[in-house]
Amino acid sequence: MAKAPDRKELDSLRRIVTESLRVQQQTDTIDYINVGHALNDAVARQNHAIFARRGCGKTLLLHKSTQALPATIGSVYLNCEDFKRHTFPNVLIEILRSLFLELDKHLIGWFGRKRRSKQIVQGILTRLDELQRQDDARREDVRTKDVVGTADEFNLESAIKGGPATVGGKARFSGHASEEIERTFAIYREKLRELDHWLPELKRQIRELVENSSSKKNVFLQIDDLYHLRRTDQAFVVDYVHRLCKDSPLFFKIATLRHASSLYADKHGQPIGA
Repeated sequence: MAKAPDRKELDSLRRIVTESLRVQQQTDTIDYINVGHALNDAVARQNHAIFARRGCGKTLLLHKSTQALPATIGSVYLNCEDFKRHTFPNVLIEILRSLFLELDKHLIGWFGRKRRSKQIVQGILTRLDELQRQDDARREDVRTKDVVGTADEFNLESAIKGGPATVGGKARFSGHASEEIERTFAIYREKLRELDHWLPELKRQIRELVENSSSKKNVFLQIDDLYHLRRTDQAFVVDYVHRLCKDSPLFFKIATLRHASSLYADKHGQPIGA
Protein backbone atom coordinates (compact mmCIF):
# COMPACT_ATOMS: atom_id res chain seq x y z
CA MET A 1 0.00 0.00 0.00
CA ALA A 2 1.38 3.38 -1.00
CA LYS A 3 2.36 5.74 1.76
CA ALA A 4 0.24 8.89 2.05
CA PRO A 5 2.18 12.05 1.16
CA ASP A 6 3.46 14.08 4.06
CA ARG A 7 1.45 17.27 4.61
CA LYS A 8 4.53 19.39 5.27
CA GLU A 9 6.14 18.17 2.04
CA LEU A 10 3.00 19.05 0.07
CA ASP A 11 2.87 22.51 1.64
CA SER A 12 6.56 23.03 0.84
CA LEU A 13 6.01 21.96 -2.79
CA ARG A 14 3.02 24.28 -3.12
CA ARG A 15 5.03 27.22 -1.75
CA ILE A 16 7.90 26.55 -4.18
CA VAL A 17 5.53 26.36 -7.16
CA THR A 18 3.67 29.52 -6.07
CA GLU A 19 6.89 31.50 -5.67
CA SER A 20 8.07 30.33 -9.09
CA LEU A 21 4.99 31.58 -10.95
CA ARG A 22 6.19 35.19 -11.10
CA VAL A 23 9.91 35.94 -11.11
CA GLN A 24 11.24 39.05 -9.38
CA GLN A 25 14.74 40.25 -8.65
CA GLN A 26 14.42 39.20 -5.02
CA THR A 27 13.15 35.72 -5.92
CA ASP A 28 15.46 32.83 -5.11
CA THR A 29 17.27 31.37 -8.10
CA ILE A 30 15.00 29.36 -10.41
CA ASP A 31 16.50 27.24 -13.15
CA TYR A 32 15.70 28.30 -16.71
CA ILE A 33 15.11 25.34 -19.02
CA ASN A 34 16.47 26.31 -22.41
CA VAL A 35 14.61 24.14 -24.95
CA GLY A 36 15.45 26.25 -27.99
CA HIS A 37 17.79 29.10 -28.89
CA ALA A 38 16.27 31.83 -26.68
CA LEU A 39 19.07 31.85 -24.09
CA ASN A 40 21.81 31.77 -26.72
CA ASP A 41 20.20 34.71 -28.52
CA ALA A 42 19.69 36.64 -25.27
CA VAL A 43 23.45 36.62 -24.55
CA ALA A 44 24.40 37.55 -28.13
CA ARG A 45 25.63 41.07 -28.89
CA GLN A 46 22.60 41.97 -30.95
CA ASN A 47 19.42 43.94 -30.24
CA HIS A 48 16.41 41.72 -29.51
CA ALA A 49 12.71 41.96 -28.72
CA ILE A 50 11.44 39.01 -26.66
CA PHE A 51 7.75 38.21 -27.10
CA ALA A 52 5.83 35.78 -24.90
CA ARG A 53 2.60 35.61 -22.94
CA ARG A 54 2.45 36.41 -19.23
CA GLY A 55 4.08 33.77 -17.05
CA CYS A 56 6.06 32.16 -19.87
CA GLY A 57 9.47 33.15 -18.49
CA LYS A 58 10.49 36.44 -20.14
CA THR A 59 11.83 37.91 -16.89
CA LEU A 60 13.49 34.63 -15.93
CA LEU A 61 15.19 34.55 -19.34
CA LEU A 62 16.59 38.05 -18.81
CA HIS A 63 17.90 37.18 -15.33
CA LYS A 64 19.37 33.86 -16.51
CA SER A 65 21.05 35.51 -19.50
CA THR A 66 22.72 37.99 -17.13
CA GLN A 67 24.30 35.06 -15.28
CA ALA A 68 25.44 33.54 -18.59
CA LEU A 69 27.09 36.70 -19.93
CA PRO A 70 30.88 36.72 -20.37
CA ALA A 71 32.89 38.86 -17.99
CA THR A 72 33.38 41.55 -20.63
CA ILE A 73 29.63 42.36 -20.80
CA GLY A 74 27.65 44.12 -18.09
CA SER A 75 23.86 44.29 -17.90
CA VAL A 76 21.35 46.78 -16.51
CA TYR A 77 17.81 45.56 -15.79
CA LEU A 78 14.84 47.97 -15.88
CA ASN A 79 11.16 47.13 -15.34
CA CYS A 80 8.76 49.44 -17.17
CA GLU A 81 6.09 48.89 -14.53
CA ASP A 82 8.11 51.37 -12.44
CA PHE A 83 7.30 54.02 -15.08
CA LYS A 84 3.70 52.97 -15.68
CA ARG A 85 2.02 56.34 -15.13
CA HIS A 86 4.86 58.59 -16.26
CA THR A 87 4.15 60.95 -19.14
CA PHE A 88 6.11 60.99 -22.36
CA PRO A 89 8.85 62.04 -22.98
CA ASN A 90 9.60 62.08 -19.25
CA VAL A 91 9.27 58.29 -19.25
CA LEU A 92 12.14 58.11 -21.76
CA ILE A 93 14.21 60.45 -19.61
CA GLU A 94 13.45 58.23 -16.57
CA ILE A 95 14.62 55.13 -18.46
CA LEU A 96 17.87 56.86 -19.48
CA ARG A 97 18.34 58.19 -15.96
CA SER A 98 17.84 54.71 -14.45
CA LEU A 99 20.40 53.31 -16.90
CA PHE A 100 23.10 55.80 -15.94
CA LEU A 101 22.30 55.56 -12.23
CA GLU A 102 23.01 51.82 -12.49
CA LEU A 103 26.21 52.52 -14.42
CA ASP A 104 27.20 54.96 -11.67
CA LYS A 105 26.73 52.21 -9.06
CA HIS A 106 29.07 49.91 -11.01
CA LEU A 107 31.49 52.68 -11.96
CA ILE A 108 34.51 51.39 -10.02
CA GLY A 109 33.93 47.70 -10.74
CA TRP A 110 33.23 48.15 -14.45
CA PHE A 111 35.06 51.32 -15.47
CA GLY A 112 37.78 51.71 -12.85
CA ARG A 113 38.59 54.74 -10.73
CA LYS A 114 39.26 57.15 -13.59
CA ARG A 115 38.05 60.65 -12.83
CA ARG A 116 36.95 61.16 -16.44
CA SER A 117 34.48 58.24 -16.22
CA LYS A 118 32.85 59.78 -13.15
CA GLN A 119 32.66 63.16 -14.89
CA ILE A 120 30.93 61.63 -17.92
CA VAL A 121 28.25 59.81 -15.90
CA GLN A 122 27.59 62.74 -13.56
CA GLY A 123 27.37 65.13 -16.52
CA ILE A 124 24.79 62.92 -18.23
CA LEU A 125 22.72 62.58 -15.04
CA THR A 126 22.79 66.34 -14.48
CA ARG A 127 21.56 67.03 -18.01
CA LEU A 128 18.79 64.42 -17.69
CA ASP A 129 17.64 66.02 -14.42
CA GLU A 130 17.51 69.42 -16.11
CA LEU A 131 15.48 68.01 -19.00
CA GLN A 132 13.02 66.37 -16.67
CA ARG A 133 12.42 69.59 -14.74
CA GLN A 134 11.60 71.54 -17.87
CA ASP A 135 7.95 72.31 -18.50
CA ASP A 136 6.40 70.20 -21.21
CA ALA A 137 6.42 71.90 -24.59
CA ARG A 138 3.40 73.95 -25.50
CA ARG A 139 0.58 72.17 -27.28
CA GLU A 140 0.68 72.64 -31.03
CA ASP A 141 -2.19 72.26 -33.46
CA VAL A 142 -2.62 68.63 -34.42
CA ARG A 143 -3.68 68.01 -37.96
CA THR A 144 -6.16 65.16 -38.00
CA LYS A 145 -7.95 65.90 -41.26
CA ASP A 146 -6.07 63.24 -43.21
CA VAL A 147 -6.64 60.63 -40.50
CA VAL A 148 -10.39 61.29 -40.39
CA GLY A 149 -10.56 61.26 -44.19
CA THR A 150 -8.83 57.88 -44.33
CA ALA A 151 -11.29 56.38 -41.84
CA ASP A 152 -14.25 57.79 -43.85
CA GLU A 153 -12.90 56.20 -47.02
CA PHE A 154 -12.81 52.79 -45.33
CA ASN A 155 -16.38 53.23 -44.10
CA LEU A 156 -17.57 54.19 -47.60
CA GLU A 157 -15.86 51.21 -49.19
CA SER A 158 -17.41 48.91 -46.61
CA ALA A 159 -20.89 50.29 -47.38
CA ILE A 160 -20.44 49.87 -51.13
CA LYS A 161 -19.22 46.30 -50.91
CA GLY A 162 -21.80 45.43 -48.30
CA GLY A 163 -19.09 44.16 -45.96
CA PRO A 164 -19.50 43.75 -42.22
CA ALA A 165 -19.65 46.84 -40.04
CA THR A 166 -16.51 45.76 -38.20
CA VAL A 167 -14.39 46.99 -41.12
CA GLY A 168 -15.50 50.55 -40.42
CA GLY A 169 -14.90 49.97 -36.71
CA LYS A 170 -11.36 48.84 -37.36
CA ALA A 171 -10.74 51.86 -39.56
CA ARG A 172 -11.97 54.21 -36.85
CA PHE A 173 -9.78 52.47 -34.29
CA SER A 174 -6.73 52.72 -36.57
CA GLY A 175 -7.47 56.38 -37.22
CA HIS A 176 -7.80 57.05 -33.49
CA ALA A 177 -4.47 55.32 -32.76
CA SER A 178 -2.74 57.35 -35.49
CA GLU A 179 -4.29 60.52 -34.12
CA GLU A 180 -3.02 59.74 -30.61
CA ILE A 181 0.52 59.10 -31.89
CA GLU A 182 0.48 62.36 -33.83
CA ARG A 183 -0.91 64.24 -30.83
CA THR A 184 1.82 62.81 -28.57
CA PHE A 185 4.51 63.90 -31.01
CA ALA A 186 3.03 67.38 -31.41
CA ILE A 187 2.64 68.11 -27.70
CA TYR A 188 6.20 67.20 -26.78
CA ARG A 189 7.95 68.31 -29.96
CA GLU A 190 10.43 70.67 -28.27
CA LYS A 191 11.57 68.21 -25.61
CA LEU A 192 11.96 65.48 -28.21
CA ARG A 193 13.96 67.85 -30.41
CA GLU A 194 16.39 68.54 -27.56
CA LEU A 195 16.77 64.81 -26.86
CA ASP A 196 17.36 64.16 -30.55
CA HIS A 197 20.00 66.88 -30.82
CA TRP A 198 21.78 65.48 -27.77
CA LEU A 199 21.82 61.90 -29.11
CA PRO A 200 25.11 62.02 -31.13
CA GLU A 201 26.95 63.58 -28.18
CA LEU A 202 25.40 61.07 -25.76
CA LYS A 203 26.60 58.17 -27.93
CA ARG A 204 30.12 59.63 -28.04
CA GLN A 205 30.12 59.89 -24.24
CA ILE A 206 28.99 56.26 -23.92
CA ARG A 207 31.72 55.09 -26.29
CA GLU A 208 34.33 57.07 -24.34
CA LEU A 209 33.02 55.63 -21.07
CA VAL A 210 33.36 52.04 -22.28
CA GLU A 211 36.75 52.71 -23.88
CA ASN A 212 37.97 53.83 -20.45
CA SER A 213 36.82 50.55 -18.91
CA SER A 214 39.39 48.02 -17.86
CA SER A 215 36.97 45.08 -17.94
CA LYS A 216 33.69 45.85 -19.78
CA LYS A 217 33.45 46.14 -23.54
CA ASN A 218 29.64 46.17 -23.84
CA VAL A 219 26.55 46.80 -21.72
CA PHE A 220 23.15 45.14 -22.23
CA LEU A 221 20.11 47.29 -21.49
CA GLN A 222 17.33 44.89 -20.42
CA ILE A 223 13.92 46.58 -20.64
CA ASP A 224 11.27 44.30 -19.16
CA ASP A 225 7.46 44.57 -19.51
CA LEU A 226 7.43 47.35 -22.11
CA TYR A 227 3.65 46.88 -22.42
CA HIS A 228 3.15 48.74 -19.13
CA LEU A 229 3.94 52.00 -20.94
CA ARG A 230 1.17 53.79 -22.81
CA ARG A 231 0.81 52.15 -26.18
CA THR A 232 1.03 55.48 -28.00
CA ASP A 233 4.40 56.15 -26.28
CA GLN A 234 6.05 52.76 -26.81
CA ALA A 235 7.24 53.32 -30.39
CA PHE A 236 8.89 56.64 -29.42
CA VAL A 237 10.72 55.02 -26.49
CA VAL A 238 11.86 52.07 -28.62
CA ASP A 239 12.91 54.46 -31.41
CA TYR A 240 15.25 56.43 -29.13
CA VAL A 241 16.66 53.31 -27.44
CA HIS A 242 17.26 51.73 -30.84
CA ARG A 243 19.13 54.78 -32.13
CA LEU A 244 21.11 55.04 -28.88
CA CYS A 245 22.28 51.43 -29.17
CA LYS A 246 23.10 51.52 -32.89
CA ASP A 247 26.87 51.71 -33.52
CA SER A 248 27.51 51.96 -29.77
CA PRO A 249 28.65 49.51 -27.06
CA LEU A 250 25.02 49.25 -25.85
CA PHE A 251 22.60 46.50 -26.87
CA PHE A 252 18.94 46.35 -25.90
CA LYS A 253 16.85 43.32 -24.90
CA ILE A 254 13.17 44.31 -24.75
CA ALA A 255 10.70 41.83 -23.25
CA THR A 256 6.98 42.42 -23.74
CA LEU A 257 3.60 41.05 -24.83
CA ARG A 258 3.20 41.09 -28.60
CA HIS A 259 -0.53 41.89 -28.66
CA ALA A 260 -0.13 44.79 -26.20
CA SER A 261 2.95 46.39 -27.76
CA SER A 262 3.60 48.88 -30.55
CA LEU A 263 7.30 48.87 -31.36
CA TYR A 264 6.81 50.65 -34.69
CA ALA A 265 4.77 53.55 -36.03
CA ASP A 266 4.68 55.48 -39.28
CA LYS A 267 4.57 59.26 -39.05
CA HIS A 268 4.05 60.96 -42.41
CA GLY A 269 6.08 58.28 -44.15
CA GLN A 270 8.93 58.37 -41.61
CA PRO A 271 9.46 55.15 -39.59
CA ILE A 272 9.40 55.52 -35.80
CA GLY A 273 10.56 52.67 -33.59
CA ALA A 274 12.09 49.34 -34.59
